[in-house]
Amino acid sequence: MSQHAKTEDLEIFITVVDSGSFSAAANLLDQQVAKVSRAVSRLENALQCTLLNRTTRRLELTEEGHTFIKYARDGLNTLQTGEEAIKLLKQSPSGKLRVDAASPFVLHQLVPLIEQFTQQYPQITLDITSHDSIIDLLEHKTDLAIRIGDLKDSNLHARKLGTSELHLVASPEYLKKAPKLSQASDLRHHKLIGFTDSPSLNNWPLNIPLKLSFGVTASSGETIRQLCIANQGIALLSHFMVTDDLKTGRLVTVLPKSIKTPNHREDIQAVYYKNSAVSSRILAFLDFIKPKLKL
Repeated sequence: MSQHAKTEDLEIFITVVDSGSFSAAANLLDQQVAKVSRAVSRLENALQCTLLNRTTRRLELTEEGHTFIKYARDGLNTLQTGEEAIKLLKQSPSGKLRVDAASPFVLHQLVPLIEQFTQQYPQITLDITSHDSIIDLLEHKTDLAIRIGDLKDSNLHARKLGTSELHLVASPEYLKKAPKLSQASDLRHHKLIGFTDSPSLNNWPLNIPLKLSFGVTASSGETIRQLCIANQGIALLSHFMVTDDLKTGRLVTVLPKSIKTPNHREDIQAVYYKNSAVSSRILAFLDFIKPKLKL
């Protein structure tokens, strides 16, 4: 078996363990289930032991599997880190970089920078995904995620990209027909737009705590922005996604002094695993976008 084949088998084995099944690993790797199964079998034959107990419901690591997975991760990471070090010496980061961020951040901050980035780093292949909820980087094979707000996973390395102020916003047309709005308590008489799948984002950091009810909710921050523009109510959104709307007058800020600042939703951070073997691509991407973001 060639060294490349051994390395690929290790990558497949780790993906099977992280994803929990052969079929899930096959989907993540865009390979046939049979190929994934053969790769694990080759490793087991080479090691002359069983690494995974296979049942109809789930996979479990054997005692040997628990021992081997640690060395497999370390060994594969060391090899990839060495390859990245060589590329850094040549000053030409290359390869695939999968970046994940909430849809508003992708649309309003990343998309305008992609053309210039790909011109500067033509050997980096970007794969941009969009999730409005926090994802598991390993499960989704994601190298770098941009997260808004608190960072709770201590296994991740974080690099702060900046802060983005929160605004209560509504369309001028909505405000013309809505009840008066002179203080925070008036919000209880208005149509409020919130998040469907992230209840914590519906706890607005007001200077005066209020229990709020939401007439419309959506799973995507970009959908909430569009609902605001369509005169459907008031929402709490980050500056980075409404800055152009405020400049053009599509949206206006209401009760500007009612939001506590700083607050837990203002920080914008890039996160990745501390032992990531794609560090040259990650650093190239972060060094490029940080000074250009309009937060």
